[in-house]
Amino acid sequence: MNARWAQIALLVAGAVLVGAVLTLEVYFNTRATHGAADLIDIAIPQFGRAAMWAALVPLILRLRELVPLARGTWAGGMSFHLAVSFGVMAVFYLGRMWAYTLWFEPTWPEGFWRMALQNFYGRNIIDMTYYWAVIAFGYGLEYHQRYKDEELKASQLETRLVETELQALRQQLHPHFLFNTLNTIAVLVRERRSEDAVNLIARLSALLRLSLDQRGVAEVTLQQELEFIDHYVEIQKVRFSDRLTVQQDIAPEVRSARIPHLLLQPLVENAIVHGIAPKSGPGRLEIAARRSGADLLLEVRDDGPGLPDGRMRAKEGVGLCNTRERLARLYGARAQLSLQTRPGRGVCVQVVLPYRADSGELRVQS
Repeated sequence: MNARWAQIALLVAGAVLVGAVLTLEVYFNTRATHGAADLIDIAIPQFGRAAMWAALVPLILRLRELVPLARGTWAGGMSFHLAVSFGVMAVFYLGRMWAYTLWFEPTWPEGFWRMALQNFYGRNIIDMTYYWAVIAFGYGLEYHQRYKDEELKASQLETRLVETELQALRQQLHPHFLFNTLNTIAVLVRERRSEDAVNLIARLSALLRLSLDQRGVAEVTLQQELEFIDHYVEIQKVRFSDRLTVQQDIAPEVRSARIPHLLLQPLVENAIVHGIAPKSGPGRLEIAARRSGADLLLEVRDDGPGLPDGRMRAKEGVGLCNTRERLARLYGARAQLSLQTRPGRGVCVQVVLPYRADSGELRVQS
């Protein structure tokens, strides 16, 4: 309904503008040729002329749809609209003379039709120009709508493509994680640690149930992600026994921040596999989170052997590569993932992404 009234308002505004332009043109031309002119007498027929054109706009637009200019390889469509525009111009011209007769009651010594022929002048062709202007306006609206439709389709296609890519990246994490966990279970079985293997299977089942509960969710709160990490760490502690210590330094105000689902898990797994596992003694893993202005800063640090600077990117496995790609897809240049190594003292993975509280709406359904 609002769109309908907006179209009517636009049509009325256009008619008023055309009427004003015609009135001023005729008024100043009359003053230049006759020295005097009555603005009201000039305005009435000119605004009437504009009003008639405004009333015909819907009809002309409908004719354009029914008989496009390209009908019959252009010849048919062009001929049709040329004939109609000439007919409309003639009707307008004769209608104005007839209205002038009724309004001012002039006398036509030579008869109405002879006077109509004698008073016809080239400027009446402007009525044909109005007709074609409406035709052009109709095509302009059509092309604009096509452009908007194509733009919408392209946007929807891009969104679906990003969703598909994000889903593919996320799904790569699950087999990677499951492979490592099942390998741990196999080691426990070979070592005849049956009770530990059963406990690990039970914890893996609980973790997978939690993961399924969050299926189809692009983002979770940091608190929810940390709860997932707690379950994951419990599984890893079965493998490392007392050698693995995990500390958290989480600012209270960022626990409600929204982050991509399974953002921290591959970072923690990478730190355990490449930082804690190679050590012969106890290892410590730290998870930190704080807010810095409009950004959320996340850090996962281990106290492992670290890496030479030249091997930083070379050591990025599936987890880190997918995490970097997911951040790029979700946040573009607003998110960063960086590695800092301390030879002999471990590696720190830092993630910077826009801070968004739990009221955020960003979702990408699986």
